[in-house]
Amino acid sequence: MPAESTITERLRRLATIPPGSPVELGIGDDCAIYRPRGSADDLLFTTDMLVEGTHFIRDTQKPAELGRKALARSLSDIAAMGGEPRFALVSLCVPVWASPKWTDQFFDGILKLAAATGTILAGGDLSHGEILSCDVTVCGAVPRGNALRRDGARAGHEIYVSGLLGGAALGLTTQKGKAWTRHKHPEPRLELGRLIREKLRATAAMDLSDGLSLDLQRLCLASGCASVISEPPRFPGATSEQALHGGEDYELLFTVKPGTSVPALFDGLPLTRIGVITRGIPGTVFLGDSPLPALGYDHFNPMP
Repeated sequence: MPAESTITERLRRLATIPPGSPVELGIGDDCAIYRPRGSADDLLFTTDMLVEGTHFIRDTQKPAELGRKALARSLSDIAAMGGEPRFALVSLCVPVWASPKWTDQFFDGILKLAAATGTILAGGDLSHGEILSCDVTVCGAVPRGNALRRDGARAGHEIYVSGLLGGAALGLTTQKGKAWTRHKHPEPRLELGRLIREKLRATAAMDLSDGLSLDLQRLCLASGCASVISEPPRFPGATSEQALHGGEDYELLFTVKPGTSVPALFDGLPLTRIGVITRGIPGTVFLGDSPLPALGYDHFNPMP
């Protein structure tokens, strides 16, 4: 089976954007960018799927938790580009086993997070099937020309991550304690995304959904650079492997110009310098002196 990157790269080449199109950025980043004529803002569009058996096991999470997570995943993409959410469209395949009460609670989880983040639930679609599948599209906005992208990192720029990594992977393994809560209850870093865009003038950014090793490789490929990092800050109890390769942390990975004064904490959330962008083969990541394989989560070639 082809890797996810093989499929998306082929589509990126084929789905060309014609000259003069208001689509400023297409396949290959956290969001597509659409620039309405005469608008002071660019619009950000992202979509994410939540599929039973792939993203969750039915008996391990409450319906409201799943609904909240479905929206949080897409909001994290908006955060990664420094944007503010505007509205969401939710398409839900209601599984045969779900009662009306279960479905109501699923949407309650979506609506609660939507209200907390200023996101309007503006529509969507309902269907019926054997398993739950939910697709959430979010539209956000960012001042014209100011969206954070993956392709702006350059040699010498410093690499930062927010939070402590590996918690979601640890939680998935143990299904216990704060790590399990971390896995079930991701926090889209919307306020932090705006801070790194407005105050820190980040040069590149993305969210950590599939693991640091894979996501940093993607950022370096987009920017045509390599990188060298040290061990990232770990969630209590997480292994080095979980911090480097575990997915679903939904923290922000970003780069800044050298000498940028990055606070150690933002609303209690650690911001940690983990390395530097370098010249080299695009996409190459070193952990100290050793090449770091990109072993994060690939839907078509998942880690064993």
